[in-house]
Amino acid sequence: MTTGDLDFEKGAGLVTVVTQDAVTGAVLMVAHMDREAFDRTVATGEMHYRSRTRGLWHKGATSGNVQRVVSLTPDCDRDAILARVNPAGPACHNGTVSCFDQPANGDALTQLASVIESRAQGTGAESYTRKLLADRNLRLKKLGEETAELVLALGDSDNTRAREEAADLIYHLMTALRANGVTLDDVRRVLASRAT
Repeated sequence: MTTGDLDFEKGAGLVTVVTQDAVTGAVLMVAHMDREAFDRTVATGEMHYRSRTRGLWHKGATSGNVQRVVSLTPDCDRDAILARVNPAGPACHNGTVSCFDQPANGDALTQLASVIESRAQGTGAESYTRKLLADRNLRLKKLGEETAELVLALGDSDNTRAREEAADLIYHLMTALRANGVTLDDVRRVLASRAT
């Protein structure tokens, strides 16, 4: 992508930038770029913005919370950019991950990972999740069973059952991964690296 791919004139010399975490998909912030900020971003591989109060602004230059560019994609009108980044720290000056008041629990997979993590830490009453985390053979057996049940549901073209079995498999897979010290964000990072 080059400055020629963007229409800076629509926004009085600026384009809007929506900055998104390339791993989690969370929207981190919205800012603006002019040609200079865009060129510095491309040259350095780290996000630069144009601020009304700061002028040319290298995100994280003083805090260390830089945003390393994964991809820059113009929108259909060429007056906005989706910047997918790997952030080195919080995006917001308030110290939060995002400048937006996003629910802390995130999407369904993030919520599930949080529940599994809390069970791994011993929070809450004895549960099926804690039983799985404590018993390697049971974890692996259930993972195999759920995989087979999903394959059968798909083979039978039973979409209702397939959805349910897929959910069961994802739960058992995430539990088994957590028992081995692998997190959902670890998996997201691998998927993000394969998408580029």
